[in-house]
Amino acid sequence: MTRSLSILGATGSIGASTLDLIRRERGAWRVVALTANGNAADLARLAREFAAEVAVVADEASLPALRAALAGSGIAAAGGASALVEAASRPVDLTVAAIVGCAGLAPTMAAIEQGRTVALANKEALVSAGAVMTAAVERHGTTLLPMDSEHNAIFQCLAAGDLAHVRAITLTASGGPFRDWSAEQLAAATPQQAIKHPNWAMGAKISVDSATMFNKGLELIEAHHLFPVGLEKLRIVVHPQSVVHSMVEYRDGSTLAQLGPSDMRVPIASCLAWPSRMDTPCAPLDLAALGELTFRAPDEARFPATRLCRQAAEAGGAVPAVLNAANEVAVAAFLAGQIGFTRIAVTVEELLARYAPAAAATLGDVIAVDAEARSRMRQMMELV
Repeated sequence: MTRSLSILGATGSIGASTLDLIRRERGAWRVVALTANGNAADLARLAREFAAEVAVVADEASLPALRAALAGSGIAAAGGASALVEAASRPVDLTVAAIVGCAGLAPTMAAIEQGRTVALANKEALVSAGAVMTAAVERHGTTLLPMDSEHNAIFQCLAAGDLAHVRAITLTASGGPFRDWSAEQLAAATPQQAIKHPNWAMGAKISVDSATMFNKGLELIEAHHLFPVGLEKLRIVVHPQSVVHSMVEYRDGSTLAQLGPSDMRVPIASCLAWPSRMDTPCAPLDLAALGELTFRAPDEARFPATRLCRQAAEAGGAVPAVLNAANEVAVAAFLAGQIGFTRIAVTVEELLARYAPAAAATLGDVIAVDAEARSRMRQMMELV
């Protein structure tokens, strides 16, 4: 049976991996909407290949190029924030929400409101608007599938039990490219070094987040909303090999772990085929060749991001939205060469100390807090 699919963020790494799997089972899928930020050429190429009904660029300045590239194809072209929401609102069997950052908030909510199935790869949606998003999922009867490798691993481990029997959930972190660096080395780290992740192929922003450990902290907040066992039961452990993606410990002492290659096509395939399974081109694990798997506690003196994220989750309300916005601004400044690597966490903590807004009750409230936090962060860092 053919299933319908939309991909929000089709030209990014998650979108590319998703389409690689779709390409291998082309007859099983009907592609409805593909979106991108501003890469009109790649989006048009993918829309033509997969015979999408509509292609949308968030950056309206890229719309003329998209229209030109799709001329004569019969594929509709649109641009801008409202067009993204309209594309996400189209009823499909599965929406892959993979827009990076808070730009994905409104489209993800629009997909959730259709009451179908949403595979969530946009962690900022739950970090910044967790209570609002989960309430919408409940209200509309939406099935939310976690696509991040760690959360998908937890989701798979929970298939053998239920939350009432969980003693602890452990998120694993590679530690990033700087896990063994001294504080002095970290202070001199460059963007080029930070984006060279040792295990995963990812975009620049998430690669920097991995290097700072903010990625794992944000995932902890996301896990808090996806798997409500209590923050005190959520743990982080550094696992350099990135083979064990997460673990669930049950009250009887059993611990279930999901293992797999460092390839996002594994958790993506889990979402595409759920509740069944599908083939992937990923090589099977060779544990004998790996030889050993190691684990160690995170060092929050060198990498304070996980502490800041846990504190933000404990504070609740709009604080996680402020943290996420501040981090996005700081990472962009680091990638632009405007601040040093260790200043990312320092400046995020400074803004959290200065700006504590009231709880955000609606998506509009969250978006307003996000905008205000970004403005304050830029002013504080003198990036105006």
